[in-house]
Amino acid sequence: MLPSGLYGVVMTRVLCIGSAVVDFTFTFDQLPDRAEKYVARSAEVVGGGIAANAAIAVARLGGTALLGAQLGDDTIGETILSGLRAENVDVSLVNRAAGGRSSYSSVYIDAQGERQIVNFRGEGLYLDGNTFASAADLDAVLVDTRLPEAALAGLQLARSRGIPGILDGEAPVDPRLIAASSHVAFSRQGLEAVMPGRDPDEALREIAARHSNWVCMTDGANGVRHKTPSGIAHTPAFQVTAIDTLGAGDVWHGAFALALGENQTVEDAVRFASAAAALKCTRPGGRNGTPDRAAVTQFLKENSQ
Repeated sequence: MLPSGLYGVVMTRVLCIGSAVVDFTFTFDQLPDRAEKYVARSAEVVGGGIAANAAIAVARLGGTALLGAQLGDDTIGETILSGLRAENVDVSLVNRAAGGRSSYSSVYIDAQGERQIVNFRGEGLYLDGNTFASAADLDAVLVDTRLPEAALAGLQLARSRGIPGILDGEAPVDPRLIAASSHVAFSRQGLEAVMPGRDPDEALREIAARHSNWVCMTDGANGVRHKTPSGIAHTPAFQVTAIDTLGAGDVWHGAFALALGENQTVEDAVRFASAAAALKCTRPGGRNGTPDRAAVTQFLKENSQ
């Protein structure tokens, strides 16, 4: 489907399942490394969470994003939902547990854009994967690893409908999710956790052969190593000056899922996702730096090979 808001054109619909949090971000010249008081250069409260960030990327890049997540009925939960609604994310599949405590994170960012994250996962939360069957006209499903049972339900739904089911393979990775996915995009750490001590290309080949799915490893500025019919190929990262890498991986996965839902080739989807993630790294503010479709299209034109 075409990514357009024009009348008469149906936008690509992607269901993102997993974590939704609030990030309390603090910037420093150097990351704190001692047990003492520090003064941040700046601070901001922004929405976060792997699936939530990916959903916003889908929406900004021209798709329709639905989010399946679990929150409490607390103030943090309301803050999270408010930010998602402001980005035109459909939150009708988000479950708010009575008496539950929503998840939030503290994020430290240094002058080079590197980060440290401390996360509270929440308490008393739940998400019933059976509710996803009510989502009509989906073109792709993207899941993270934070809610394995809900993620498995989402991937099984994708398989039953014959649409891409994409796993954001961040450690820890439940083996059932790999088997249920049509596409698995590991981080380097995620792949190492699944296949410890193995050469990445060898690990990717073995996983693809075992599960008959498409696999890749995203590795930040080192680009993406991914399956092709002739073996493992490398797509270099776009060269940019990174200001803030927070959420770049989430943007990559959201853009990749959207591109697959639009029926782009997997090679074009990798390039599209890499461009979106690269642009995000040039902008501060976590998810607030997520680019829109026009910016990514222009960036790809300027960086055509």
